[in-house]
Amino acid sequence: MLNDETLKALIEAIIYVAPEPVPFEAILNTLEGEERARVKSKLEELTADFQLEQHGIQIREVAGGYKFFSKPEHHDVLRKFVKSLKPAVRLSKPALETLAVIAYRQPVTLPEINEIRGVDCGGVIHTLLEKKLVVTSGRKNVVGRPILYRTSRDFLVHFGLKDVGELPSLKEFEELAKQALGSEWAAETGPQPPATAEASAPSASEPTPQDAAVAEESVSELSPPSLPEVEDQG
Repeated sequence: MLNDETLKALIEAIIYVAPEPVPFEAILNTLEGEERARVKSKLEELTADFQLEQHGIQIREVAGGYKFFSKPEHHDVLRKFVKSLKPAVRLSKPALETLAVIAYRQPVTLPEINEIRGVDCGGVIHTLLEKKLVVTSGRKNVVGRPILYRTSRDFLVHFGLKDVGELPSLKEFEELAKQALGSEWAAETGPQPPATAEASAPSASEPTPQDAAVAEESVSELSPPSLPEVEDQG
């Protein structure tokens, strides 16, 4: 059985990460082994805690579940802040795949990216540069001196990373994609083609083209996982 503070912290985190109101039954089922009455009591305590003036957000019961909202008395300031934010960065599947290659192999040249993905990525690189997710990093000392690319500070901000050393492992990356896409993952990825004879075999710490691919056909939005959305109730 969890202690009181841990139980309240977990309830708070469950509500926080959910994009939609979380039904009480979903919270209870997640906290396996905890008594219904105790979970309900801690949820009520947590709701009361966030009603205190020192908190800028509150937990409200809406549409059969619980969700965090900003408080109405703060909406004028929050509207001003939200309007100052940069628009969300939205990327297509090819752009996500190319960004993954750069993130895990940086610094990397365009010919190397083309070889990994098997297609010309010049246009995609231009898009990533425009969105400031990648930057140039000098030139590689080989014939032709191709430009090197690496991820930018904006990339770290969008993904909530301290540095590239915090990038998830490729296995974790694949699991996150599976959880997010469910049955769409298999349909999108499908059987992977064998590596070409010309391509050099990557080391154990480097991604293969299959690893670098992000299985998402529709346009995807990239944002820091820890940044909550401001709800306008005014």
